[in-house]
Amino acid sequence: MHEVAESCAQPSESAVRERGAASYPTKELQFFNESLQQLKIAQLKFNESGECVEKVTPETKGKEMLVPLTSCMYVPGTIADAESLLIDVGTGYYLERNVNGAKDYFNRKIKFVTEQMEKIQKIASEKSKLREVVMDMMEVKLDHQLAAIQQQQAEAEAVKAKAAAADGM
Repeated sequence: MHEVAESCAQPSESAVRERGAASYPTKELQFFNESLQQLKIAQLKFNESGECVEKVTPETKGKEMLVPLTSCMYVPGTIADAESLLIDVGTGYYLERNVNGAKDYFNRKIKFVTEQMEKIQKIASEKSKLREVVMDMMEVKLDHQLAAIQQQQAEAEAVKAKAAAADGM
């Protein structure tokens, strides 16, 4: 009985390893959720940019607007050419496109990001289901171990009771 009590008091190495393995899918799911949030932000920015492009018409030529220099700094400017747009494609690179080309660019980007989000959602869903299965299996194992410990304790108590009864005779 002392051996059983001692084994219950301190977790075994395999139990520690199992807990570490159980936390891995949680971190992985957290990573997928963060990736989804970042893709959603990118999708919203591409959508917003596409909507801005649609507002550029030949009538907007010569109108004043604020031109972003950084994410926080804007300077006044005038639309000199409403037919040709500069698109910021990242890391300091720009593309010159006509209005329809710019719309097409943003629509393709939105489609690509949406496809990536769907892929990540599918993977995250599969990982979540797998995590649930692992957790259920761990719970069943723990229940079996607890039942075995309780059975051993009951047997030990029965042996003590028999020994006490034999001593009393």
